[in-house]
Amino acid sequence: MTPVVVIVILVVLLGLTVLAYNGLVRRRNRTQESWSQIDVELKRRHDLIPNLVETVKGYAAHERETFEAVTNARAAAVSAGATGDPANIAPAENALSASLRSLFAVAENYPQLRAVETFRELQEQLTATEDKLEFARRYYNTSARDYNIAQQTFPRNLLARAFGFHPVGFFEADESDRSVPRVQFGDAAPSGPPASGGTQDGPPQPGQAEPTG
Repeated sequence: MTPVVVIVILVVLLGLTVLAYNGLVRRRNRTQESWSQIDVELKRRHDLIPNLVETVKGYAAHERETFEAVTNARAAAVSAGATGDPANIAPAENALSASLRSLFAVAENYPQLRAVETFRELQEQLTATEDKLEFARRYYNTSARDYNIAQQTFPRNLLARAFGFHPVGFFEADESDRSVPRVQFGDAAPSGPPASGGTQDGPPQPGQAEPTG
């Protein structure tokens, strides 16, 4: 084998290595960027909840268990968010979604809230945030899938081990927790607060494409 051939082979191998490495970097950066979008929406969600609780509390002050459940779930979600680990964050956010469903179930029993502009605005903002969060979650999971696959396929898996690329977790949501229930105030709504303190159990943005790898 002549030196020229050897040099050509080495140049080709080096070029393929560079391409593979750059591909891993691009996928890792896209995954990190998509996670930052989730983080923004989660923080916005957490910021809206205290005002929402206080607004409902003004009309259903005796529903203390529900308010405490939402407050505690929010605190747990904020604490989990500080870890930056989807495996910790997803269960905490799912629990928060469940507590929000209970809060909105309480609100349905108080038609007086229909006249409270603050409540309606908070509800609309929270609903919009949930929609953005769902899109961000799908975008992140797609990016994470492509990044993980790239690390597991040959020869990128050799580079991944050598240069410290690590798999990332998915941000999973329970099927029942993927949207906040919309409160419907119709003519058939109860005319006043319930006699007891019990409660009832109660998309991606258009024009944006998910990554394909």
